[in-house]
Amino acid sequence: MIRPGSAPSCGGCPCRKASMANEQHEQLDWQDDEETRLGTVVGGSLSRGLEVRLHPGASVERAKVGTFVTVQGGWYRFFGLITDLSLESADSHFAAAISGTDPALAQVLSGTSVYSMVQVTPMLTTSAAEPEPQPARSLPGHFSAVSRASNLDVQAIFGSEDARHIYIGSPLDMEDARVCIDLEELVKRSNGVFGKSGSGKSFLTRILLAGILQKGLATHLVFDMHNEYGWQGTSESGYAVKGLKQLFGGQVAVFTLDESSSRRRGVSPDYVAHIGFEEIEPEDMAILAPVLNIRELGVQACYTLAHHFGSREGNWITSFLDLPSEDLQVLAVELSESLSTLEALRRRLRQLERFDFLTRRPPGGRGTVATIMEYLDRGIHVVLEFGRYGDELAAYLLVANLLTRRVHELYRQRTEEALVAGGTSPTPLVITIEEAHRFLSPQVAGQTIFGTIAREMRKYNVTLLVVDQRPSGIDEEIMSQIGTRITCQLDNERDVDAVLAGASGARELKGVLSRLEAKQQALLLGHALPMPVVVRTREYGADFYTEMAGFSGGLPPEAQRQRNREDLFGKS
Repeated sequence: MIRPGSAPSCGGCPCRKASMANEQHEQLDWQDDEETRLGTVVGGSLSRGLEVRLHPGASVERAKVGTFVTVQGGWYRFFGLITDLSLESADSHFAAAISGTDPALAQVLSGTSVYSMVQVTPMLTTSAAEPEPQPARSLPGHFSAVSRASNLDVQAIFGSEDARHIYIGSPLDMEDARVCIDLEELVKRSNGVFGKSGSGKSFLTRILLAGILQKGLATHLVFDMHNEYGWQGTSESGYAVKGLKQLFGGQVAVFTLDESSSRRRGVSPDYVAHIGFEEIEPEDMAILAPVLNIRELGVQACYTLAHHFGSREGNWITSFLDLPSEDLQVLAVELSESLSTLEALRRRLRQLERFDFLTRRPPGGRGTVATIMEYLDRGIHVVLEFGRYGDELAAYLLVANLLTRRVHELYRQRTEEALVAGGTSPTPLVITIEEAHRFLSPQVAGQTIFGTIAREMRKYNVTLLVVDQRPSGIDEEIMSQIGTRITCQLDNERDVDAVLAGASGARELKGVLSRLEAKQQALLLGHALPMPVVVRTREYGADFYTEMAGFSGGLPPEAQRQRNREDLFGKS
């Protein structure tokens, strides 16, 4: 009898040595599986997954959807996820023939006449000859043993914490195992954190931001809508949690649009941001149009007004707003625009005047964009708090789009100059935005800088970290460019479909994603992970703070001390 996991004999052929090594590798795996064995492969296909009959001693109630499992084949060890469960019977008439719940009868029939089946989707394979995980392109044979993955299996697939990996959570029912995400791969592409409100998106985002910062892999520009990431945030239970500034001190600068809000929360901002009306361009109006109720004709009129006033006065918005009413008819004729369109547009644009951070004459100095670039050039991460304006969607859309456009343009120039001169490209920049579907909807994605960045991948060393509860609102082309997707619970089926679009095994993963718990569970898949996995996310608390406390930014001690002195006293 050939047990599952044994290699076929090769006799005296040249592959005998490899076969023996493979057999030793599989024998160890077989021994490891005995205590955690779930069942046996009895059928399946590569497209729909493996059909596994549960071992009589294995409880179907403990075989949860999303559980990380291994399958020991004859040559390969397969790694996959449980994607479905079912109760079966050997006789199709069984349900009609049995009535009542006789314990003795149930014990006799269990595992023979009635049994449990598990659907397993294989994702990766390893072998003695190929220890590095490879995509699963074959199937294990009948009677192959299926077991719960061990801690060593998790480490073999997802690695361990080092200069490029950070621990993000544990597989289901494996509290001692650690799933690590490859941050070096993560920052190479734009990524997304998705989930309904209250599912833990902010905590996952903090973990990612802190990990990238600790490893020194990129700099951050965070548009902090609800003041969660800078100095201090709030948990779902209402207790305070540390933000990036508390964890990393001088390595993080907190900018604010609302100084009074920052002071009330006990935050001393590093810079109070102001934006001049003259910095607003017609492209910004395209993204604001749905919020300010500006129609398409009004958006087109913005371009006409910018061309008309920009060449003469340099500030098209204030020139248009200050124009006497009696001159508006003359302007309409001159520009061949409808008077009603201009009147409606002016009423909509006046809504911007309620934002105190918008000024007609910005305070002296370098300006907000130049100051952001100065901090980023010094390797200091910038978190821009919105204060009371976080509840003003128009303010968030305007500021994030405007500043990102300017910063991206500077990165583009520097990258192109470095290519020509053979110099060093700028440090990778990760821009974090919330309510991402507002910037990346099909209607405006082609007109916003965020759509451009997502499509560029990392061409100019700028990528996005999008945080959103409505991924179905994001343009399909943009979603296809999202490299890694970290998804908490979603209620809407369209959102689930959007997150899984283009993913291998999307049909099977849909059932996994739809059954996530309301909090502290997430499905991870994409570029920075070798295979999809469901995790219970790690706690963002004292242990995490302690782990981050050893941060040195990858600099030698004297260089770090010099940087700290510059943070405190400026460059000499």
